[in-house]
Amino acid sequence: MIYLKTSEEIALMREACNLVSRTLGEVAKWVTPGVTTLKLDTIAREFIQDNGGKPACLGYGGFPGTLCIEVNEVVVHGFPSNYALREGDIVGLDCVVELNGYNGDQCYTFPVGEVSPEVMALLKTTKESLYKGIAACKEGNRIGDIANAVQTYCERRGYSIVREMCGHGIGRSMHEDPEVPNYGRKGMGALIKNGMCIAIEPMVNMGKRNIVIGKDGWTCRTRDGQPSAHYEHTVAIMGGETEILTTFDYVDQVLGNNAI
Repeated sequence: MIYLKTSEEIALMREACNLVSRTLGEVAKWVTPGVTTLKLDTIAREFIQDNGGKPACLGYGGFPGTLCIEVNEVVVHGFPSNYALREGDIVGLDCVVELNGYNGDQCYTFPVGEVSPEVMALLKTTKESLYKGIAACKEGNRIGDIANAVQTYCERRGYSIVREMCGHGIGRSMHEDPEVPNYGRKGMGALIKNGMCIAIEPMVNMGKRNIVIGKDGWTCRTRDGQPSAHYEHTVAIMGGETEILTTFDYVDQVLGNNAI
């Protein structure tokens, strides 16, 4: 069932989304070679708690971290660990914050030091596809319009779309209806209505689309070991307009000229 939010609820969503965006901006300061992913996770958890929020992923279904850590070929749901980032890595940091009973969800894939031009092109295309999907997220359109916009943009550039993982509705719960895949046909799926809040999150592979799930039951990797990129915003539809509730501004301020 799709839960449509009131303007008052969306105002609370906006606060949660601002905190998750600020969190990624804080963590961005530490994304450098030699830093462990566990250190990044600790920084995120402490920042969220110091600002009155709750790390929504921590303990969710037994998940052990505040951040889902996505290094190189990890698509989603990687655990924080003692792995120290290396020059040329990429790392996706997916974070969900609960504040005043509502959730904000965002992901950004960071280059670590100097990254190859081929991998940077993957990051750039994936981030651009996120905004293509958001542009298709209009009252009266359908979820398939979002999905098709992402898929078309990425596949025309030679990349593949992960099909087993998708975006989702969001609000009081981290995951609500509807599912928001990154592939599909225009005009299909749930109708986009005022009051909908959804997380749009392209997960795009440099190689083939196939994935494997690790023995931990969580960590999702590309089967061929090629890099994967992931960007995400939470959006709301109000008064016939789509508002991006999260922002990459805090991250971009830290990255400066190195922003994707």
